[in-house]
Amino acid sequence: MDLQTAVFNAARDGKLRLLQKLLENKTGLEVTKLMAEKTNGATSLLMAARYGHLDLVEYLLECCCAPVEFGGSVNFDGETIEGAPPLWAASAAGHLKVVQSLLGHGASVNSTTLTNSTPLRAACFDGHLDIVKYLVEHKADLEVANRHGHTCLMISCYKGHKEIAQYLLEKDADVNRKSIKGNTALHDCAESGSLEIMKTLLKYGATMERDGYGMTPLLSASVTGHTNIVDYLTQHQQTNHMERINALELLGATFVDKKRDLLGALKYWKRAMDLRYSDSKHVLNKAEPKQLIMAYDYAREVSNGEELDSLISDPDEMRMQALLIRERILGPSHPDTSYYIRYRGAVYADSGNFERCINLWKYALDMQQSNLDPLSPMTASSLLSFAELFSFMLQDRAKGLLGTSVSFNNLMGILSKSVLEIERAVKQTQPDPAQLSKALSIILHLICLLEKVPCTVEQDHFKKETIYRFLKLQPCGKNGYSPLHLAVDRNTTCVGRYPVCKFPSFQVTSILLECGADVNCRDEDNNSPLHVAASNNHPDIMNLLIACGTHFDSTNSLKQTACDLLDEKEMAKNLIQPINHTTLQCLAARAIIKHSLCYRGNIPEKLEAFVLLHR
Repeated sequence: MDLQTAVFNAARDGKLRLLQKLLENKTGLEVTKLMAEKTNGATSLLMAARYGHLDLVEYLLECCCAPVEFGGSVNFDGETIEGAPPLWAASAAGHLKVVQSLLGHGASVNSTTLTNSTPLRAACFDGHLDIVKYLVEHKADLEVANRHGHTCLMISCYKGHKEIAQYLLEKDADVNRKSIKGNTALHDCAESGSLEIMKTLLKYGATMERDGYGMTPLLSASVTGHTNIVDYLTQHQQTNHMERINALELLGATFVDKKRDLLGALKYWKRAMDLRYSDSKHVLNKAEPKQLIMAYDYAREVSNGEELDSLISDPDEMRMQALLIRERILGPSHPDTSYYIRYRGAVYADSGNFERCINLWKYALDMQQSNLDPLSPMTASSLLSFAELFSFMLQDRAKGLLGTSVSFNNLMGILSKSVLEIERAVKQTQPDPAQLSKALSIILHLICLLEKVPCTVEQDHFKKETIYRFLKLQPCGKNGYSPLHLAVDRNTTCVGRYPVCKFPSFQVTSILLECGADVNCRDEDNNSPLHVAASNNHPDIMNLLIACGTHFDSTNSLKQTACDLLDEKEMAKNLIQPINHTTLQCLAARAIIKHSLCYRGNIPEKLEAFVLLHR
């Protein structure tokens, strides 16, 4: 074990004498250097503060000149916090004496982590009232928000720390401050079910604002199913008649899908309907839908007490009611709307009703692509779910189940929507390569699945036309991998739970090449698909790529040819003979690279590009 690690471990474990012994013969410069170095992303002082070793903290500060503000990585409840200063770690862990010592040694009371979380916010998160008071008394700023715009008051409300919330309000915390997404502390109370704190906020002048999705605190409570909050706010003077009706209807939908309590749902829907018809002169009828939705089995919302009572005999109809109500009240852009449509589809799939599942998931996917940013994690999750479902339906052990046949049209429809997502993404200036890689891998799996499903000549043409359009977008994921690189890489198999399609895939590679994939495209390390195929020891795919015109002796950024990457122990080395694939052109290109430094401009541009492949 090196000295740095030994010092770090001693500080973390609170072994002051061991630490003193380790440093006793070191020069001041050596000690200063050790204090600035990190082990596992953290300094010795940060670890001592994290675990509350007061004697070690003071020794490191006073005798070792440890930098009091030097942040690092620290773990809390399985989550790694990056850029956390020692004061933040001590505050989060609840070590008051360490907090006092760090402030006494000059720590900044408002220093932040990389996500802009302050020591005060850390103390509020875990409910350390004594530290909250001490930090505020030493000029901590109550209104510094984290990267999401969440303040100390908001997190106290969300975590249900009523004494801290009360204290912050007494210190004039902004009760109506909004986060980036527009929610207030009242929303946080509604989501956590903290009724007592909510009453306190209202006493301090909190107002019922709408967040970025148009959600009031009352609707937030309905979505999360906190009946105590809903019952209280439906009687509050800030809530109007229509808002009460919507909240009760939405709460009923939550009882159906989240609580799985159909009788409870009927109770709240009955209350809502009574409110709709409470004034005979101003009846609040539901608007007639412009069209009925196939995914909901053409259901329509009930409009009177008799229809409502009949629902108890048809649980499936109740579930469709919940989806209709949620979409009407929350709107298609709210994440919960598409989430519960997908959830209901998954329930149908678990019972073997794959057609209902596919219809619901398609409807949710259309909703997401119309309302979310390209390559949104929610949209990617939907596409992955389709790939997994189709893989399950096509695997051997599922073929005995009723209704497990996969139609070409269903598969092709999802492939088209996946390609649409790539089209939307490449229009962005800089799409996230990691998200793009996931989407590309899903598309390749869908292509692989399509190859297992029979189709007509016209359908086959449409499939290849779609793949051609996809390839023309020239999408690249992590490490600059093109679809062809991914098709010949074994890591592409790691998509979904049912590995019906395994990569490298000869079939997928073949159809990509047939549809116009560039056989000589390069990744960030100048590897061609042939290099990747060689790394995966797949001679059949290598021969296919060579037959389609790739250059066997072209080199990557490390001057390696594909042959150099073949495993000596594998049969592939014996199956690929370089002499059979090296042309006179290739030999000439190597000679030009080796002996001529001024070939550029002296040979045709097309020939220059060919020569560059052999650098």
